[in-house]
Parts: sequence; structure tokens; C-alpha cells
Amino acid sequence: MLSSSSPARRRIPRLPSADVWVYWEGLSCHDVSRVRDLSASGLFVETQFRKSKGDLLHIHFLVQEGSIRLDAQVRHASHGHGLGLKIQSVAAKDVPLFDALLRRVGSFTRIPAG
Repeated sequence: MLSSSSPARRRIPRLPSADVWVYWEGLSCHDVSRVRDLSASGLFVETQFRKSKGDLLHIHFLVQEGSIRLDAQVRHASHGHGLGLKIQSVAAKDVPLFDALLRRVGSFTRIPAG
């Protein structure tokens, strides 16, 4: 299986996110999906639904930080695995919550010094 993250292509590395879920909706479907990885510029959501490259999705994070809404564009679709999404915009009032989510997810992936 191909990794959803390719360090050679990404300016901002995505962090694995074991406990992050989103509700997302597009023109013809909606789903609740686990977020495989996440960064300030994109995410990969696991879903069986097919979406086309370029489709716009409305994302609602279901996380302890609170209600976080953003819009993202499908950049990669892997049938049976999920969707690679590029974040287009985050609701202004949700930016501090999204930053807190990124800090929390990042704290679980850092290797302790020593």
C-alpha cells in the first residue's frame, strides 16, 4: 500500500493522527472518517467514497479542542483507502482551535530527546 505522505513532495510534513475524526460533506455525499495524517496545509481521510480531484469538501473536526470547520480540495483519491486533501480555508474563529489540534497531534509524534 502506498503511503499517504511523501516527504519529497511536501513542504510541511503531515503528522500521524490516531484519534482525529471528521465529518465531511461534498456535493453528492457525506461521511464520518478517521484522519490518517494531518498538517497545517492538508490531511488524508479514510473513506470508501469516491471523489474527483478538484472537488471541494466541507470538513468538520470531531475533536476535544472544539468545533473546527474548514474547506479542503481533493488533491488525491485512492479508491478504497481515502482522500488526500489540501486545506483551502479555515473559519477565522476556528484558527486558534486548529492550531491547538496541530500542537496536540504533534506532541504525540515527537521522539523524546536523550
